[in-house]
Amino acid sequence: MFHSRKERENPEESYLAPYAARNTQTRGRVYAETQHDYRTEFQRDRDRIIYSRSFRRLEYKTQVFINGTADHYRTRLTHTFELPAIGRTLARALRVHEDVTEAIALAHDIGHSPFGHVGERELDHLMHAHGGFDHNIQSLRWVEQLEERYPHFSGLNLTWEVRAGLRKHLAARPQETLDDHPIGPFQYAEAQIADVADDIAYYAHDIEDALESGIVSRRQLPELEIWKKA
Repeated sequence: MFHSRKERENPEESYLAPYAARNTQTRGRVYAETQHDYRTEFQRDRDRIIYSRSFRRLEYKTQVFINGTADHYRTRLTHTFELPAIGRTLARALRVHEDVTEAIALAHDIGHSPFGHVGERELDHLMHAHGGFDHNIQSLRWVEQLEERYPHFSGLNLTWEVRAGLRKHLAARPQETLDDHPIGPFQYAEAQIADVADDIAYYAHDIEDALESGIVSRRQLPELEIWKKA
């Protein structure tokens, strides 16, 4: 028997914390769409991100080591798969919405430049006369403007909750809004979890890749601040 969207939404009230996002209380999309019979709104966001061109291009973008230098070093894509796994675990433990957390995590780096933060700094320099370059803002451009998958609008038309979560760098600005709704002064729980999961993921796998490459030795690990905390 098929499990309908409504059957998935109904239990949310019983297991989600009061501060969690809910499919039934989403602030919606910029362009109204008919709801899906079997997928919730936040599930659709997750799927749209994974199916996007900008997501697929993460395969060739640098995390720390340039893609192709070894089989097992992380790329932006493998980092982006590890991050949601951590985020969903934290979201489940805190009883907030796993699908929202995962969608934010999957989309957080899709605007990143090739060659990691070095590439980002160079692009920012080259684009200085045109407002510079920031991968967070570029991620927003991709999901809101540049993706072309639908005939009647540009972008992926994601829900307000996911789009707000991708604006973590703007949440602290006074009076910052999205579609006339405030996104600060603090981000909601799912967005904060995605941000924390990002830190956990890249600290852990960047150290692992550095060990494998020989850049860092095991004897040096006790000197690292993140290692002391762990």
